[in-house]
Amino acid sequence: MPNILFVCLGNICRSPAAEAYFRHHVQERGLDHAFCIDSAGTGGWHAGEPADARMRSAAQQRGVEISSHARQIASSDADADLIVVMDKANHKDVTDLPWVEPSRVRCLLEFHPETARTEVPDPYYDGTEAFDLVLDLVDTATCALLDYLQERELV
Repeated sequence: MPNILFVCLGNICRSPAAEAYFRHHVQERGLDHAFCIDSAGTGGWHAGEPADARMRSAAQQRGVEISSHARQIASSDADADLIVVMDKANHKDVTDLPWVEPSRVRCLLEFHPETARTEVPDPYYDGTEAFDLVLDLVDTATCALLDYLQERELV
């Protein structure tokens, strides 16, 4: 069972959205039993808090429920088969951890088939349209990630 971990800075906007959307696509394909899916932040400032209310609301309007609570990435995450980060800073922070195998870390937008963007922007200090952009990117990229894993028969 592949263990997929999504990571952003504080685990309240982008990575919980990616976790929820990936879980949504997995459920749509009837593969609930085939994955261990989680998210974390490189920092622990928001540990225990639910995802940002604006992100939860934007996702709910699209029919996706974000129910995770923030936590910081920990050495217990070393067993993740794939750690999917949202931007270059997250990539550096995660690959600098002594217990992380760098080959298991990928940027989410590597899987997006239609964007020139390399990073999922952090919407925290922006308006509603920023959250919508993140959800558009995350939706397409997590679906493509699932396609990638299925094509390689990793599930």
